[in-house]
Amino acid sequence: MIDFDEVIDRRGTHSQKWDGMGRYDVPLDTGIPLWVADMDFRTASPIHEALQRMVDHGVHGYYGDDSSFRAAMAGWMTRRHGWEIEPEWALQTHGLVNALAMIIQACSAPGEGVIVFSPVYHAFGRIIAANDRRMVESSLAVRDNRFHMDLNALEGALTGDERLLFLCSPHNPGGRVWTADELRDVADLCLRHDIILVSDEVHHDLVMPGHQHHITARAAPQVTDRLITLVATSKTFNIAGIETGSMLISNPALRQRVAKVRAAMSTSNNRFGMIMAEAAYEGGDEWLDALMPYLDANRQLFNASIAAIPGLSVMDLEATYLAWVDFAGTGMSRGEITTRLTDAGLAVSAGHTFGPEGELCMRFNIACRRALLAEAMERLAGAFSDLQ
Repeated sequence: MIDFDEVIDRRGTHSQKWDGMGRYDVPLDTGIPLWVADMDFRTASPIHEALQRMVDHGVHGYYGDDSSFRAAMAGWMTRRHGWEIEPEWALQTHGLVNALAMIIQACSAPGEGVIVFSPVYHAFGRIIAANDRRMVESSLAVRDNRFHMDLNALEGALTGDERLLFLCSPHNPGGRVWTADELRDVADLCLRHDIILVSDEVHHDLVMPGHQHHITARAAPQVTDRLITLVATSKTFNIAGIETGSMLISNPALRQRVAKVRAAMSTSNNRFGMIMAEAAYEGGDEWLDALMPYLDANRQLFNASIAAIPGLSVMDLEATYLAWVDFAGTGMSRGEITTRLTDAGLAVSAGHTFGPEGELCMRFNIACRRALLAEAMERLAGAFSDLQ
């Protein structure tokens, strides 16, 4: 029995999500964290059992021979996504932001451009700036309550020194599942301008019923030789703390470029992360199949709650558990919106940190037990009760 309604007290457990609410001036004892992207659910039992076997064994030396991990990952990609991968494609990383840093250093020079579609996961901009590259922001347009890329505008603004394009697929914070045609159009742009496409697909398993994620490598095979796909079990199974991900690169020359930077950093695989990720790939299907209907029901509760508050609107959530809410209709400033949320004891990710397009938006994490989400929605309604 998988119980996503189980009450698990995460306070005082070194949880960034729960113990870090102070950054929003929200009390740690009474606040509700709806910000950082991890879930409040206990992970799949095969992962817990694999960890328990390690603990029982009692010897935690260097990790070696990753062949079983690679086989498990390949099996997952075939089984869940219809994507056949080769074991040698994978380079392991300490999380996917670490992967982005290595890719930037391997495939561009200081001052050169890295394209992102904004608003987007804020770590993209942080890691681009930290590596002294120029972030090229292409604003996403909103049509039919969904984000859309404007590739014509982007292409017209290119200067010729852009070396990389970071694609968040599915999109964070918009929850958008890009269509196969959209992915092919992005791939064609990269081909025309000699740009390496980095497809961050960390949320690719977290797709709402009625929607289908398209693996970029399958949807746009023409870009395979200049494509790097980023995957991990971290978001899917709520084990982000293992800081373990994979860069999948089929082009041997491109893979060698990135591998050279990885070697220069002298990184090695995290034993606990690799074994837990392998267990997830091998035995996590049942847990994930139970999770998504639960998250979908949370989505429906959240959407209904937002619809009942005048001036608020939520973007259609096709994937992820991160809802993008627009407060512009309230007529309030970002400061006033933030104050009301803080006074209600709600820690929510500020939209402007994802890009200027999010100035009056907030990102809500709905991956918690339903009773807690319902309480959060009652607080939100109370914070804006004067509009009703």
